[in-house]
Amino acid sequence: MRELDFDYGALRDLFHDIEHEKVAVFEIPAASASAIAEQLGVAVRRCYISDASAADRASATGRPLSEIVAARLPDRGSTMAGDFGEILTALFQAAREHPTELLDAKKWRLKQDRTMPAPKSDVVQLVLPHWPQPSSEDRLLCSEVKTKSTRGTSTPIADAIRDSRKDSDGRLIKTLEWLKERALDTGLTTVTIDMLDRFIDAIDYPQASREFSAVAVLCSTVDLASELSDVELPSPAERAVIILTLSDLKWYYESVFDIALTSVVDG
Repeated sequence: MRELDFDYGALRDLFHDIEHEKVAVFEIPAASASAIAEQLGVAVRRCYISDASAADRASATGRPLSEIVAARLPDRGSTMAGDFGEILTALFQAAREHPTELLDAKKWRLKQDRTMPAPKSDVVQLVLPHWPQPSSEDRLLCSEVKTKSTRGTSTPIADAIRDSRKDSDGRLIKTLEWLKERALDTGLTTVTIDMLDRFIDAIDYPQASREFSAVAVLCSTVDLASELSDVELPSPAERAVIILTLSDLKWYYESVFDIALTSVVDG
């Protein structure tokens, strides 16, 4: 995640750990969320297209950078909400691991349809502290993310737990294989084929750990007690259940995506 040029140490300090008896809950207070909105908007933009790739496409097409970026970003609605939840989760995990670097293929760059979610497992990140030497300290992080920005009947926590089990039941390895195909086809700039093979062909390498998480990104007005009622939580050894909360979530993610577009300076 280094290529996003984000201050992960500062982000880590912004997440307040809210004591809860059942799950891990982290809140970004409204003032802190406002303070990082500009930086977050730039990071969101780079999750869809790197600065170098955007400049190359602008040069090749003769179109302004803002048009190149706009062709990658989702429209307002459920896909934008879901993408924001995934990107925030990826950044949150990078902040928790800081200064250890997380390697992320940035699946949002691989979309065939900007109006639809990226396929396969939501957030997949690699920890390879001694690379190019594989080691038993290598880790594979996989998170299923659900976002709920308004009151309604959706059940993001239960849904995230259910779909996270799909990851551990086989979807994760299919995601790695899909990423390898994309690396062989169009190429990936942040994760190499050898890195992916380290986990795809795991039997050929030192044993690595796989860590699964079910993440719900919620507006702070959502009643957490109600969301957790009747939810059968997994054991911590099976998968983590993490709640990230922000104030005025719908307004906030729409504002961040506006910044993602307006942060581009056309030549």
